[in-house]
Amino acid sequence: MDFNIAPLSQHHPHICIIRLSAMGDVAMTVPVILALTAQHPEVKITVVSRPFFKPIFKNISNVKFLSAHTHHDHKGLLGLYRLYRDIKALRVTEIADLHNVLRSKVVRLLFALSGKKGAFTDKGRAEKAALTSLTNKKFQPLKTMVERHLETFKKLGYTINLDSPYFLKQNVIPLKVHEILGEKTDKWIGIAPFAHYSGKTYPIDLMQKVIEELSNKEGIKILLFGGDSDLERLETLVNGKLNVYNFAKKISFKEELHLISNLDVMLSMDSGNAHLAAIYGVKTITLWGATHPYAGFAPYNQPEENCLVADKEQYPLLPTSVFGNKKVAGYEDAMRTIPVEKIVSRVLSQLEN
Repeated sequence: MDFNIAPLSQHHPHICIIRLSAMGDVAMTVPVILALTAQHPEVKITVVSRPFFKPIFKNISNVKFLSAHTHHDHKGLLGLYRLYRDIKALRVTEIADLHNVLRSKVVRLLFALSGKKGAFTDKGRAEKAALTSLTNKKFQPLKTMVERHLETFKKLGYTINLDSPYFLKQNVIPLKVHEILGEKTDKWIGIAPFAHYSGKTYPIDLMQKVIEELSNKEGIKILLFGGDSDLERLETLVNGKLNVYNFAKKISFKEELHLISNLDVMLSMDSGNAHLAAIYGVKTITLWGATHPYAGFAPYNQPEENCLVADKEQYPLLPTSVFGNKKVAGYEDAMRTIPVEKIVSRVLSQLEN
């Protein structure tokens, strides 16, 4: 277990927050949780998510973490019942289901049967389907996921004000990072050049040009981020440049978070690294192909100009997918319409600010 059971008074509110999915989705819960703990300090929170994400929530006051092992201990109906019992043992008083899929619905139902109050996030699936439809498209901005989560807590009786942004605190630069980069005397640009789906990944030959342009500037170090499967492609982007560093498999996820919190700018696809940077208040620029920020997944508290999208005049059916997993014939090169010069200019303008 990843928690200690502390005595709670009978009337002490204790919310269980469930979000089991991808890194970016989990990261988007952070500003809401930060604001909730600041504005309602009497509330205790237990976040239920994949064990890998535990470091994200480590330093948030009044927040504990419970690992959901959905591939073994908590797999299947019997496993979900075990998860329910593990959560119940913490004596939670309310359930905030920010995932709203079959697994979390089962757990939510079990708590409802035991008389616990619950609320879930309306993901706006019908609206998103209309936004990405290839016929009768409704191209308009939808609520952000942060706004949708705020509504969930309002159903539980907790009004949360996000007029002022809430960020995680900057962390100390890890020793391993110092060993690779030395002391921080230059500007650090993080680049996460890949995404799970090709429909939202900027072409590698164009990304190589972006990196070449930026690496030629004085006083800049470029830090590349990615998963284990990206290692070879990231080395291709390094290509012997002395001020470009590949951090894949070099540091732990906890150390990576600490490093990201010290970036000056993050350039990312519509992917998890963008959201990790944004929750630390790092200036974050994102590139969008098959997907679009109108679906509500833009990084937290970033200006609209930092979302660089593919040319809709050339590709009028964009966005064609909420998550980038749907392929549309003839739209494979949509991201090539985002000019290298525009990306470089945007990154440098954010550095100057």
